[in-house]
Amino acid sequence: METRKVQVTGGSTYTVSIPKSWATENDVGAGTEVEFYPDGDSLFLTPRSEEERTRGSLEITDLTGQDLTRAVTTMYVSGFDVIELTGGEITTEQRSTVREAVQSLVGLEVLEETRDRVVVRDLLDSSELSIHNAVTRMRLISLSMLQDAITALSELDHDLARDVIGRDDDLDRLWLVVSRIFRATLRTPKAAEELGLPREECFDYHSSARQLERIGDHATKIAHLTLNIEEPLPEDVIDAIDDLHGDAVEVVDTAMDALFAEDNDEATRLANEARTGVRAIDERVRAIDELLRGLDPTRAQLLGLVVDSVLRSADYGGNVAETALQKAAPTP
Repeated sequence: METRKVQVTGGSTYTVSIPKSWATENDVGAGTEVEFYPDGDSLFLTPRSEEERTRGSLEITDLTGQDLTRAVTTMYVSGFDVIELTGGEITTEQRSTVREAVQSLVGLEVLEETRDRVVVRDLLDSSELSIHNAVTRMRLISLSMLQDAITALSELDHDLARDVIGRDDDLDRLWLVVSRIFRATLRTPKAAEELGLPREECFDYHSSARQLERIGDHATKIAHLTLNIEEPLPEDVIDAIDDLHGDAVEVVDTAMDALFAEDNDEATRLANEARTGVRAIDERVRAIDELLRGLDPTRAQLLGLVVDSVLRSADYGGNVAETALQKAAPTP
């Protein structure tokens, strides 16, 4: 760490020198324009870049299938606006995998294809992205998936169960968008300024979005379990699971309301209410376990997995409540 003294020039202008080593590493010299970004009691300085798009290159000669999909997804989440995929000769299978990966990511399109290169570009304007809107959408999708998964179970509606499974892709796409936005705010203060949110708040949204993505995974798990059930389930067990689901949704909704609350006192009240709800759910789970003991082992095990997924969804709501409490806490 280096320190500098602030000086006054011309009677009204504050000036401070910058470390020569940093200036050299970042090609800053006489005449270079720099940008300042205030963030609370801090002031970030960065060289002004003429390049509006961040380009990244990836050698994919030895990548196929899921490895190639993950590589493209990683480049996207890392924040590259233009992704150049190169290889000695890109195969038809690789091209197909790239197209599928691109279609699963918001804003990406294939811009150019040659024998040894595929160029992918993000067409979204970063200034139009909203992490708040993305998380709000994730909240709606994840809870509707959980609701429909429980309905599919109670009515043995296999078509509805398959629909729940299909919606998980929409939730995953939004999760990757949130991750991309969050990583951008870590990389450059300009991204946080364009969002109009402090970076700590972006972290809170990112952390909560992860919990919502996991709720969607458990709704998908319940839907898959439903596809293995052919005979109607006992009404008392279904009613108990439905009540458990209602309590779990209340926890998640209350926690999300706490996260979005602008008043810190209100956020704290709601977050503590959600945490209390999680503890109350444990009692309901124990009552359901007693009901399951009267069923044959195979069916009891399957329904036990359903109960566990609903319980975990409530726990994820409790995690969001913890994040909301931290967000509402006084800033050091």
